[in-house]
Amino acid sequence: MDTPRGNVYTYEQSSFWRFTKFCGKLGLIIWATWSTYVFVYHRPLLQKRTQQLEEARTSHTRQMSDLMTYLKKYNELTRSLNLIDDKVLNAKKLTDAEKKSLMDQRLKTWGELDFLQNRLTEMFTNEDYTPEYQKLSELSAEFELTRAENEELKKRNQQVTAAMFEIADADAQIVDMVTQLTADKTDELRKNIKRINSAIAPLGLGESKLVASANKYANPIVGAAFSPLDIDKELDPKYQKLADGLELWHGLARLNTVLPIGAPVAKMRITSNYGMRNDPFDGKPKRHRGIDFAGKIGTELFAVAPGRVVSAGERVGYGTTVEVDHGLGFSTLYAHLSQITVSRGDWVRPGTVVGLGGSSGRSTGPHLHYEIRYKGVPFDPTKFVKE
Repeated sequence: MDTPRGNVYTYEQSSFWRFTKFCGKLGLIIWATWSTYVFVYHRPLLQKRTQQLEEARTSHTRQMSDLMTYLKKYNELTRSLNLIDDKVLNAKKLTDAEKKSLMDQRLKTWGELDFLQNRLTEMFTNEDYTPEYQKLSELSAEFELTRAENEELKKRNQQVTAAMFEIADADAQIVDMVTQLTADKTDELRKNIKRINSAIAPLGLGESKLVASANKYANPIVGAAFSPLDIDKELDPKYQKLADGLELWHGLARLNTVLPIGAPVAKMRITSNYGMRNDPFDGKPKRHRGIDFAGKIGTELFAVAPGRVVSAGERVGYGTTVEVDHGLGFSTLYAHLSQITVSRGDWVRPGTVVGLGGSSGRSTGPHLHYEIRYKGVPFDPTKFVKE
């Protein structure tokens, strides 16, 4: 090496030094290559791992926060429950309203405590647990919402209960009123049936049998048969009593409509009763099978009950006749008519003119021979005719 003064110096490197420099350069190249590889290929992986670690730390922090919130709330509820129990057990004088208020508070506290117990159990046993509440305010808001819903349901339940009591009270009043009304109407309807009891008893008929038959009877005029009410035996007996009363009332009303009770003429004057009498033609004792009503030729003769005309024409001894079937086995026969105003098969109502009075057949003068028959056999109609 030259110097400014012109001196020449020499510098000599040993083999070891040259080898050391070579190794240093080689190491630098390897480090640079590895760093580049790590930067290019491993950095995203490291970033992902770092993010996962941060998320795990955040989740852990949230879980611990949630746990502390639940534990704090759990302790508060436990203390509140103890205070309520102490008041209930040690208070000597509590009004019903105060007792109810304490019990409501106790039920509410129990509900919240049970919820927290479930959440704490899930937190300690479920690995996949994720917090639902981040703050105490959210937990309190949930409880307040539930409480408001419970209060609303309680109010509705009270309203429904009150309405049920009102309905039950109204039901009892209606049942009692209808039962009483049915009993009163039944007594009125029984008057006519009692009047004819002595006439129908020899026929083997009574009120209960006639009522049962009347409820089953139907025709175009009186309507359909009566369908008895099917009452559950587990219900209050008053309903069955009412059903029985309605069935009796309907049967008696139907009987008063169907039975041929009443006079077939406007002005009633009986000239010959039912039973034994001297025959007006030969003077010998003979059974009279009906009642004779005095009247002029052309006197209007009325149907006394709804029914169907089953015969309209001439009969030996009876002359011109009309027979009306009223149902339940009863029929009425009008004899010695001068004219028939209905035809066989016609349906007639009470007050319908079935014929005009006359003196046809075996008769000594103008009159109406009137019979009431049960299953085709005449019986004494006096009780049916006279009031």
